[in-house]
Amino acid sequence: MILRTTAASPFGRKVRIAASVVGLDRRIEMVSADSADPDDTLRRQNPLGKMPALILDDGAVLYDSRVIVEYIDHLAGGGRLIPREPAARFAALRLQALADGIMDASVLLVYEGRWRDPARQEPKWIEHQTGKIDRALASLEASSADLETMPRIGEIALACALGYADLRFGGAWRAGHPGLVRFLAGFSAAVPAFEATGPSAG
Repeated sequence: MILRTTAASPFGRKVRIAASVVGLDRRIEMVSADSADPDDTLRRQNPLGKMPALILDDGAVLYDSRVIVEYIDHLAGGGRLIPREPAARFAALRLQALADGIMDASVLLVYEGRWRDPARQEPKWIEHQTGKIDRALASLEASSADLETMPRIGEIALACALGYADLRFGGAWRAGHPGLVRFLAGFSAAVPAFEATGPSAG
């Protein structure tokens, strides 16, 4: 299988960690993608032109990261990344949704700074996206004692969101979120794929 992504993509990293956790990483080849390049085949593989996209052995393509992770969990026998028991399942999926939201807002902030002239950047838009991140981090910090380093999809997504915040925003989140700092340190120690899939390692 081929995974179209980049080393810096937090969503691609989520897929790569998930595959490693269930022992399927060797079945997936990472091929770099450029979502801004109209000539990149990514736009034919995923009409949205977004990464990650997973090209299966039969040529079919899966996207986005949530769908790909569910497929990986299916290949691994199910229940490894996404629990089967309903209460645990929806708790994991909810945590993934919150972490994905942090990543979505973070990517939009990066694009605002990268693609829009500073004089034309919209403060209200920046405040809107920053507010999402701040509220999500505050909620997660309040319940950080309940977070586990067990590599289920919620924890994997959260680690990727925090790692992306370190990469793009200099780790500013760390000062006010000691519980999340402890979580990420524990996750990194327990899940070698976290360091192995970091941008500097990609």
